Amino acid sequence: MAAFDYRQALEVREAFARRGVRYLFIGKSGAILLGFPDTTQDADLFVEKSPENGHAVVAALGDLTFTLTDAQRAEIERGKDFVQIRTGPFDLDLVFAPDGIDRFADAWARHVDVEGFPVCHPDDIIASKAAANRVKDRESLPRLRAFREYWIETRGGRSQ
Repeated sequence: MAAFDYRQALEVREAFARRGVRYLFIGKSGAILLGFPDTTQDADLFVEKSPENGHAVVAALGDLTFTLTDAQRAEIERGKDFVQIRTGPFDLDLVFAPDGIDRFADAWARHVDVEGFPVCHPDDIIASKAAANRVKDRESLPRLRAFREYWIETRGGRSQ
């Protein structure tokens, strides 16, 4: 699968907005939308966990031509912690309970709007990567932390 790109982010933003989905870009895809100079193979979305939002996500994914199994639909609608989808126009990870972030409402209160994209604050992206403690996350943390400092200095972001 090709690397996640801006066009795909636009498609997600438009389909999710039409369906009223509450979500935030998180992970490396979120960092990239903030300006982090890197690539990623998929979009990572922190999705608010509620039955209504889950139904809206399933509808939006259908609009985006993702093919979901009945099991995947049920997992999304009930807000399973992590749902990985590889049966669409790009790879997508839906995260209902990211490591290092307790509540969607808290992350939403800190989020950054980037050209209409709701993106987790860099502090939340870093906290999630640090808490996940995967090798690839530990390797990227120094660069993400350096980027956070740059972002705060140049874009007027604030530390949480």
